[in-house]
Amino acid sequence: MSTLVTGGTGFIGSNVVKTLAEKGHSIVSFDLVAPDELLQRYLDPWKDQIEYFQGNILEKRDLEKLSESGIDKIVHAAVFTGVLPRIENSQASSIVDINVLGTTNVLEFARKVSPDRFLYVSSGAVYGTERPKDEILSEASEVKPNNLYSITKYTSELLTKRYGELYGFDNASVRLSGPYGPMEKITGHRENQSLIKTWIEQALRSEMIEIDNRSLMYEATYITDIAEGIVAVLDSSSLSYPVYNNASGRQSTLGGIIQILEALFPGIEIRDVPYSKALDSIPKGRENPIDINRLKEDVGFTPKISLAQGLEAYLEWYRHYNS
Repeated sequence: MSTLVTGGTGFIGSNVVKTLAEKGHSIVSFDLVAPDELLQRYLDPWKDQIEYFQGNILEKRDLEKLSESGIDKIVHAAVFTGVLPRIENSQASSIVDINVLGTTNVLEFARKVSPDRFLYVSSGAVYGTERPKDEILSEASEVKPNNLYSITKYTSELLTKRYGELYGFDNASVRLSGPYGPMEKITGHRENQSLIKTWIEQALRSEMIEIDNRSLMYEATYITDIAEGIVAVLDSSSLSYPVYNNASGRQSTLGGIIQILEALFPGIEIRDVPYSKALDSIPKGRENPIDINRLKEDVGFTPKISLAQGLEAYLEWYRHYNS
């Protein structure tokens, strides 16, 4: 039997594929984009466990081609991460189509194959951006989606839960927060990049890093912890909840990130400025810590990678794979 990962060549999906393979799964990776050379190198040790299908989640016929693949679990990670205002404004209908109709098509496929578990990869964006600073965001917190991306993510959570109820397959949604690390790249459906990726690339090019608010709190979660958290929920013998937060559980200030980068890049130039374009990638108005007690207590997974370890590992990967 195989685990289907939609969006399997993307940032989140490719790392989920890697973690699944490390744990012995056979994987069907389904994506609009074929695996490129970088991805093939990244997953080469597990290539015999991975079958690639190129297709579109908006085309039911493409999904139907997977019916003979013996799929018993599904991770739905395909998404249009249209969070930048200009992308939302210019491609609103595409965001809704891919993130809602696409999810519905994958759920329809799940209805037909009756998987042991369907896991939807959601986002902490569903909590919105306008929150009291002292509020800790748990899965019981009120959701306040305030753009098309977060609205469609929450809608897909509800669709996942209802389809599972209607058609009798186990399901859960996992809300990610602050992912960074290997395989993050600009694609046609993910133009926004993490602040950490932006800063590491600037440092590698010996460019000055500009920062306008060293005290701003930032949730950064290394991608291996993100992927392992997803797989832990997928493979758990039983789940008590329909939704799980997946984050590092440890906030840092932007100044703290800068201090680690200064140690990794001796002599790097940092300039404090009134406005830094790099910070546009951070949701304004939300610096809240993410509660991950459900993930720890119900699933038994605790993130392992500290911020310093993650930045060092990411830099090592970047130098190795992009040389």
